[in-house]
Amino acid sequence: MRAMILEAQGKLLRVAELPIPQPNSQQVLIRVRACGVCRTDLHIVDGELTQPKLPLILGHQIVGTVAAVGEQVQQFQIGNRVGVPWLGHTCNCCRYCLSGRENLCDYAQFTGYQIDGGYAEYAVADAQFCFPIPEGYPDLQAAPLLCAGLIGYRSYRMAEDAEKIGFYGFGAAAHILIQLARYQGREVYAFTRAGDVKGQEFALNLGAVWAGCSEDLPPVPLDAAIIFAPIGSLVPTALRAVVKGGVVVCAGIHMSNIPAFPYEILWEERVLRSVANLTRRDGEEFLALAPQVPIRTEVQPFPLVQANEALDALRSGKINGAAVIVVE
Repeated sequence: MRAMILEAQGKLLRVAELPIPQPNSQQVLIRVRACGVCRTDLHIVDGELTQPKLPLILGHQIVGTVAAVGEQVQQFQIGNRVGVPWLGHTCNCCRYCLSGRENLCDYAQFTGYQIDGGYAEYAVADAQFCFPIPEGYPDLQAAPLLCAGLIGYRSYRMAEDAEKIGFYGFGAAAHILIQLARYQGREVYAFTRAGDVKGQEFALNLGAVWAGCSEDLPPVPLDAAIIFAPIGSLVPTALRAVVKGGVVVCAGIHMSNIPAFPYEILWEERVLRSVANLTRRDGEEFLALAPQVPIRTEVQPFPLVQANEALDALRSGKINGAAVIVVE
């Protein structure tokens, strides 16, 4: 099979010919059709996440069809269409797994990080961590649901019943979650990098009531803010934008250093919290909810051999919606 391989952090991916992996008794072999490109992939390539398996096949928003099943797999059959998310394996016995917080598992392994991912023609995955793809979603449009959607959904739930929500960084996750927020009757305020008129127009077209620069205060105080951009300086900015008792959620797996800020902008019971990974329950809930909205994803496709170009486009902010690798 063809695959795009990361051999060392800080280097470009290279095209490689590899043997097709074989599933163990609890895995499925997936013929990959599409794989979303995530900012986490950039963090891995750039060395900001420091514990990848190397060499590594990136990609944790995999959509494909089951080509083979392990002998203990009962929930999937050959030909089923499935999705593979970031969370690829847990121990099922640590304090976190036993308390319904498998996203914090001490021994978790992640797709496209410790487990080879979907920048390839085939991938293997633990069947217990795969999801059926809802009908009505073509492969390309389904791929962003598996991370931008799922971890975005977990972050969105942390905002609780906020009526006015700010999204800092209007990329793949925000363009999905704004659709859910509007469906639920909430107001979304979109924040983009300075001068990103195209991104602000994109947000307004999706139903944002206001769009502006990330450094600006919104026209009204926010009940909650979700920071999708990996920029630590946005934390005090968002704290200043939320009301007493408001919530600021840091949605990314990596963020630049948070600068010192005065206690007064955290005081009055404002809450600052992070979101780590996802649980299978998040996936089941969100993938059942997405067709009801219905959520539609905007994607920019790239051939497998142009994975480096896709990562560069994401890094430079040239993607409206989500970038997706197409595997022919």
